[in-house]
Formats: sequence, structure tokens, C-alpha cells
Amino acid sequence: MSWRDLWEARYAAEEYVFGVAPNDFLRERVDELPAGRALCLAEGEGRNAVFLAERGYEVHAVDLAAAGADKTRRLAADRGVTVNTVVADLAEFDLGHDQWHLIVAIFMHLPPNLRADVMRRVASALRPGGVFLMEAYTPDQIGRGTGGPPVAELTVPLADITHELRPLELLHAVELEREVVEGSGHTGAAAVVQIIARRP
Repeated sequence: MSWRDLWEARYAAEEYVFGVAPNDFLRERVDELPAGRALCLAEGEGRNAVFLAERGYEVHAVDLAAAGADKTRRLAADRGVTVNTVVADLAEFDLGHDQWHLIVAIFMHLPPNLRADVMRRVASALRPGGVFLMEAYTPDQIGRGTGGPPVAELTVPLADITHELRPLELLHAVELEREVVEGSGHTGAAAVVQIIARRP
């Protein structure tokens, strides 16, 4: 089964696998983020994109699975906001240049080479003064059974991601353990990396 098929099957359920509330880290830091146009990468079922739309952002959400995009639009309609959805593989998706005030990646787990390429494109896609916010699982998450990818290769070590984001100014870059309760897919003590970086 391909990754696309896996996520299509997972998002086909009526349940929102990761809930309908925004990610805790994004919710806690949103008041520090620049307003304007926002891009949510690997957005899944739309909880973070809808949250940003409710805060007044013009939001574009990209995900590999059409089922995720469908649920994003449904959640947006339920909340009375609009989210522009794109079904695309991040290996091929054009992030553009100097376009976004904010780019968000919540639990986006990619093979290392692809992640490094996406990070390079993120740095270029932000407008000057634009901000990238990310939370992801670190290798210490493997074996916990509380969410995240099944193999360490798909996790995000702090040293790797800070290296990949070198063109940006790091405002917040930490590894920590926290209780993640975000739908049935993420529930329990978790090892995460949190990043906020700004394009000079």
C-alpha cells in the first residue's frame, strides 16, 4: 500500500483521527505569528487550517490525501470559514517564492531527503519577515505507542531540522516531552521538536 493509499484509507473514516481542535503548540503561539496568508503543509483533516481561518488568515492547505481535503472543507464549512485545499505530493508541490506570511507544518513526517528539500523551499516561499512554525515527533518517540511514524527515519531530530532551516532566523527550537492529546491518533506522553523560524 502506498503512503497516499494509507492516508486515504485512514481519513475515509467519519472520525477526525487527530481531532478537530488545533495543535496545542500552534494554539499557544498563534498571537506571536504574523497575520496574512498562511500555508499548512501535510494538513490532514484540516484542524489547524480551520483554526487559522477562524483567526482571519487566508489559508491554503495541502495534503497527499483527497479524503483529508474533503474533511478540511467540511470542517471549514461547519465553522463558517473558508480554507483553500490542494491535493498534492510535497515532493512535487510548488510552494512559490516570497508568498506566505506564515507556513505551518504540524506532525509532517517525511523521508530525510524530501524533508530537507521541503525546508529549503519553505525558506524561499516565506515573505521577508514571514514565519515557519513546526511541531513533529523526534526519534525518542519510537516505541512509545502514543502516535507518530513507525520508523525513526521519518522522525525529526532537532539538529537536523535546524541545519535544514539555516537561511532562517531561529526564534524557538527545542526538543521536549509533552502530553499530546489530539484525537485518537495522538494521545499520551510524546517526544517532540518545536520550531519557530523567521525569514530575515
